[in-house]
Amino acid sequence: MNGRVVLWAEAGQAQQRSLLERPAVRDDAGISRAVRQIIARVRADGDAALTQLTAELDGAELDTFRVSPAEFDAAARALSRDAHAAIDLAIGNVRRFHAAQLPADISLETMPGVCCERIGRAIDTVGLYVPAGSAPLPSAAIMLTVPADLAGCRRRLMCTPPRADGSADPAVLVAARRGGVSEVYKIGGAQAIAALAYGTQSIPAADKIFGPGNAWVTAAKALVSQDPAGAAIDLPAGPSEVMVIADARADARYVAADLLSQAEHGADSQVILLTTSEALAHATLDEVDRQLAALTRQSIASEALANSRIIVAADMQTLLDICNRYAPEHLIVQIEKPRSILAEIRNAGSVFLGPWTPESVGDYCSGTNHVLPTYGAARNYSGLGVEHFMRQMSVQELSRDGLRTLAPAVAELAALEGLDAHAAAVRIRLGGDGSQNS
Repeated sequence: MNGRVVLWAEAGQAQQRSLLERPAVRDDAGISRAVRQIIARVRADGDAALTQLTAELDGAELDTFRVSPAEFDAAARALSRDAHAAIDLAIGNVRRFHAAQLPADISLETMPGVCCERIGRAIDTVGLYVPAGSAPLPSAAIMLTVPADLAGCRRRLMCTPPRADGSADPAVLVAARRGGVSEVYKIGGAQAIAALAYGTQSIPAADKIFGPGNAWVTAAKALVSQDPAGAAIDLPAGPSEVMVIADARADARYVAADLLSQAEHGADSQVILLTTSEALAHATLDEVDRQLAALTRQSIASEALANSRIIVAADMQTLLDICNRYAPEHLIVQIEKPRSILAEIRNAGSVFLGPWTPESVGDYCSGTNHVLPTYGAARNYSGLGVEHFMRQMSVQELSRDGLRTLAPAVAELAALEGLDAHAAAVRIRLGGDGSQNS
């Protein structure tokens, strides 16, 4: 982490802002321009553009994008029994936690003869994006397919980048099929988001797009969601990030391991340690260097660490203020009584309490969803849940007596707004102006 330990109290306002700035956000303008060009190519040329972009960006030559039944079967044979068991365990826990989230329909009388309801309906066609990049993410396939299945979405499409040989990652395919999705396309990056948003000759358009990705994928999701002809999206889920709050009693080995577990995701990841202990800060730096040397993804983690920080503040309240200001995707609390500050944590995607709760359990198989808001969007977005795959529809049904009870208020409010036809729609039904009763 560049050996940098920053004392928050000694940093000016400009430096404090800089310390909490995401690296991907700094590059956003250039990425957005490039992504617009990719989207335009896909909209104009469909499958032909996808073929060209896949060759250019993924180095794969594809004749067809959809994964065949034979490829699914080969993927299942390629995985070990232990891999199948781990996927099944994760799906089971995620399914149990998400099944509890299914919203109950509401039906009640707000007044006699006035019945109001709220009814859930699944989104018809959903597009699920599972990144691969420098590492395939079968866990993302689990996090997307399970709630889509529970919600009852009629059509579930998945896109995931191909490998250089034109195949999809076997673990991603197994997780997809076990999670209830068999329509998988070997397309990655911003071009996959464009295909899901607008459709091509071989890939149907989705009503809503879900899933995490790098800064390019995140920019593409934002752009298509702003276009009335595009698709809705779940949330801003971009490059991964973690913040750790630790006190002097924290184990530097655990803290360093948690920081590195996010840093190895990608060079655009960011990890931040907040602590009240300068001694722990330096011990963590030493541990990061020691553990980093043993990682297979050492070079990737090192790049992420260059954008990362260790910040020391005098008290826990200052750390909480910094945390809520940054609004991390993942927040790990390594203090003596971690639950004691939970009520003061307002802005975080997912929180991990105590020394026995590494972030990796949430990434894989504790049951919570790992598709979470990044870029500070945890201030106003929730992590992915079943409700994201549904929309709620309101229903009302009145009896004649119920309408008569509401009629004076409707007439008065319509008069205040100068909307005569609103009042007439009630008056006519109740026999006003000599019209029929009903």
